Formats: sequence, structure tokens, C-alpha cells
Amino acid sequence: MIKLFWQTLKVAPILFAASLFAASGASAQSVTGEDQGVDKTLEQINNYQNLGQDQPLSQVTNVNQLRDVSPTDWAYEALRSLVDRYGCIAGYPNQTYRGDQPLTRYEFAAGLNSCLNQIERLIASQGSVSQEDLDTINRLQQEFEAELATLGGRVDELESRTATLEDNQFSTTTKLNAEAVFAVTDTFNGGFSAENLAQTALNNDNLSDADIQNFVGDVNADGVVDNNDVDDFNDNNDINDETAFSDRVRLNFDSSFYGKDRLRARLEAGNVPNYGDVTGTDSARLNFEANNGNNIELSKLYYIFPLPFLNNRITGYVGTTGMGVDDVFDPGNPTLENSGDGALARFNRYNPLIYRATAGAGAGVTLDLIPDKIAVTGLYVTDNASDPTNGQGLFNGSYSTGGQIDFTPFEGLQLGASYLRGFQTADSVNLTGSTGSPLAANPFNALNGGIGLSTTSNTYGLNASYNLGEKIVLGGFGGYSTVSGLAPGNDNNPSGELWTWQGSVSFLDLVKEGSQLAFAGGQVPRFSPTDGDAAAAGVVGDIDRSYLVEAQYKFPLNDNISITPGAYAIFNANGNNDNDTIYAGVLRGYFKF
Repeated sequence: MIKLFWQTLKVAPILFAASLFAASGASAQSVTGEDQGVDKTLEQINNYQNLGQDQPLSQVTNVNQLRDVSPTDWAYEALRSLVDRYGCIAGYPNQTYRGDQPLTRYEFAAGLNSCLNQIERLIASQGSVSQEDLDTINRLQQEFEAELATLGGRVDELESRTATLEDNQFSTTTKLNAEAVFAVTDTFNGGFSAENLAQTALNNDNLSDADIQNFVGDVNADGVVDNNDVDDFNDNNDINDETAFSDRVRLNFDSSFYGKDRLRARLEAGNVPNYGDVTGTDSARLNFEANNGNNIELSKLYYIFPLPFLNNRITGYVGTTGMGVDDVFDPGNPTLENSGDGALARFNRYNPLIYRATAGAGAGVTLDLIPDKIAVTGLYVTDNASDPTNGQGLFNGSYSTGGQIDFTPFEGLQLGASYLRGFQTADSVNLTGSTGSPLAANPFNALNGGIGLSTTSNTYGLNASYNLGEKIVLGGFGGYSTVSGLAPGNDNNPSGELWTWQGSVSFLDLVKEGSQLAFAGGQVPRFSPTDGDAAAAGVVGDIDRSYLVEAQYKFPLNDNISITPGAYAIFNANGNNDNDTIYAGVLRGYFKF
């Protein structure tokens, strides 16, 4: 037995080559599996590409030259024997062996060639290889002849399938991540106080006549709302809508050119209705809303890339289309922030005062101060960067700029603090991201002869997410904003403030793995004037606080399809408790592929 052991050591090069062949064959066998075939093949190809064909193998004369091999490794003695006795091991130029990585056919050929060359030199040298060793080699070749033939067939099959993938692949740099949303939706059991809405318009004239007509019915032929018109409206006018069946489709093309960067181009089409038009309040709008008549359009184009500073702890962002604050800042609401299968109501996705600010084109940067603990991010985004006319462009149109600090003190707890400085031109003011009342969205709309005022804002936000064990996730956010209207000549600028907050709890893997029961709700953005100039100009705030609550249950049919029934309710819609509660019901199907 001992003699056979030493004989086996003497023919270690052949065993080494056979083991490499077996490893490659084992990989080929796993590729034939129903679930892992194509993925394993692509992984092996990618691993070889990542190693780089410009890194030739170099001969190792001492096992200690390999920086990633230590005496505690299970294969250390085998490697040492091959190096010391036969000089039959090749490493990479950076003095690594990479023994835990998958084996490619190229690497197998390089290792086998090194062993065969060494055997030829030993045989040519008299006395280096005994006849007994040669007999053992022949015996091993005959004994494993059938197995080697089988492995060779498997490798040939792998090579054929790899060639087929290479010939038919979509792209060597781009991956398609797509999703489709089907939804049955309706609003019901509620009414909007038309009299109160008209009276609000009479008091502050912040709602346009067109809006009033859209919400509550006809106005006088002269288009003017006055006290005599109030009686023409039906108090508690019921919502007049029908059950809708709609869709939204997104095709995300994510490209990477050196492994750590990402270029995202998104094509989008949808016909999901705007329930702000139906109910009279933007608080009723859906999170996955998109309505372009199912015409395909480019909705996002931005690039994320590491910067070669501080050990690649800096990440850059640049975008030209649809890049929002939420594409750069981390909203910190992991169970609800996805627009496809997250919250049902638009408000519950994340803090609207921060993450629904001006979007379009811009740039950002993130610095990992302490990896996985503290990160700082800054950004600048504008909505009309491609418009060269006066008052628009990259620096003279509406914009948002600011920063965010993310802090993870321990695993499971994520905290974030944000600040944004914003400016919105008079024709584009929307301070709440269409989640609250018309007053909160554009509080100075009726000033300046009905043209409205350009508006500045300073917004502060906090968010938190905490995993309570493995099955419960708690979340929430709060936002505060000071806003000012820019009157002509900067004289008597009215000002006010906005408040919002939200909390949520999600129960994971309830009944089935991957499922989620979630409850969320809070105060939608509420506007209040803060100075005499605003009152003198006729600016008033929301009369009452408006609240939104939501419940949903996401049930996965498999890894790619889920169904989510749910509902949400808006209390004191548009900041007025005279308005009846509005309810919305949703049945959402989500497909990802």
C-alpha cells in the first residue's frame, strides 16, 4: 500500500492533469442541469474574461511564491509536491494561484501543457523516471480511459453550447431587466365636497377655474367663480368613474463595460390612469402610474461608475433623461420603494418632498466614508437641460441640489438625513410631487396676475428602516420644507412651510416565502403660510391635515410573478375635513423577466 502511494506521488503531474480535466468535466455536467446550465456556462466565460487574456501563466519554482496559498489549505501539500518534485505548477503574474475559481479550458490546456513539457524533460533525462513509474502511468491511462473519454465528450458538449450562446447572445455588455404591471383599479364610496372646493377658490383664488370645472362640474359661461356659483354645485358630488384595467411595461437595458459600472436606458409604455383627475386630489394617484397611451418612450438614461480615488470608494452619476433624486439618493424604504411591486399609493413610496423633486438631467457623487457604515452623496438635477432658450438650460431652469448622509450603525438599521435646495419656474411649480392638495403643490399659483410665482424651497428629510428579526421590517420618513414665492422685483415675497410624515410595517414570508403583508400611512404634504406678506396677498393654507392609509398583501406565484390585492383611503382630501373619505381598490399583477 505504501509503495503504491509513493508511486502515485511520482506520477502526480498526470493526476494533476486528470483532476483538472475532471473539474472541467464536472462543470460541464452541472451545465447540463435544467436550472443552472446557461448561467454556469456564462459564469465560466465571464470569469475567464475577467482574468484577462493579457495575463499569461508564469512558472512557479516554490509554493511560497503563491500569495493566496497557505499551509492550512487542504491542497497545500499536493501543490508543494508538484512544485518541488516536478516544477509543474503555473501561477498568475501577480503571484496568485486562484485555486477557488472555476477552471476554463484555456487554463486547463496551460496547466496540462506545463506538466507534459516537464514529463518530456524528465523522460529525456536518464534515470529521472524509472520504468516502474512509466508502467504506472500506462496502467493509470488504461484504467481511466473510459472516464476520460466521457469527460471529453462532456467538455465538447459544453464547448458547442458555449459557441451557440456566443453566436446568439443579445450583447456581451448589456443585460435586459424588464417588468410588466397589470392592474385592475377603482375609486369608490366617497365624495368630494364641491361647495367647499369652490369656496376655497373664492377665498384664495389658488385653484384655476379649469381645475374647479374638472373637479366639480360646470362654472358660469364667463368662466368666473363667484358666490352665486356655489349653489350651482352639488354638495358631496360622488366620484363618477368606472373600474379600469391598465398596464405599464418597462424595459431596462443595463450595460457594464468593465464590471463595476452601469449604463441604464429605460423604455417605457403604459396606460395607467391618473386618479388625481378622477377624484380631485393628487393623493389618490397610483405609485405605478404611467399614461402615454402605451407609446414607447425613453424615460431614463443615466450612467453610474466608480471613480479611481480612495480605493474606488467614490461613485459618480451622470444622466441626461429622467434621472431623479431617487436614482442618486437612497430612499431607505426597501419594502415599498419599488414603483412596480412596492406601495400602491404614490405617497407611500418614499418622502415626496425629497425624492419627487425636480428630475431630468444632472450629476451626482457618493463617497463611502466608512464602507457599509457611512456614505455621503451630493447631486445637482435640472428639468430642462436640453432647452437653450433664455431662463432654461443646464443652470437657469428649475433645479434641485443638495446632499444626503446614510448611516448604518449595525446590520438591520438604516438611517438617512437629506437636504435639498430647490428652484422651480412659475410654469413648473410642484412642491409635493403630486401627492397632496393643489394648494400644497403650488401655493402661489394665483399671484402675479394669475401667472403664478417662481418658487424656492429648502427641504429637510429623515428616513429610517429597521429589520425587527428576519420577518418584520419597520420604516418611516419625515419631511419639512420652507418655501418662498419670488414676486416681481423681489418685493413682498410670500412664504410658507410644508410638513409630511409616514410610517410602515411589513411582515415578510407570511404564508409563503417571498410574500409580504404591509401597512403604511401618514400625513400627506400640508401647506401653511408663515408671514404677513402671504396673508396680504390672499395666500391661505390647507384647512385641515389630510391622511392616507394603505394595506396590501403581495403573494408570489413564483420567482417572476406576484399578485397584490390591496386598498388605500384618503381622509380629509385636499386638506379639508368637509370632503368625504376617498377609497381606492387595487388588484396588481407584477411580472419581471
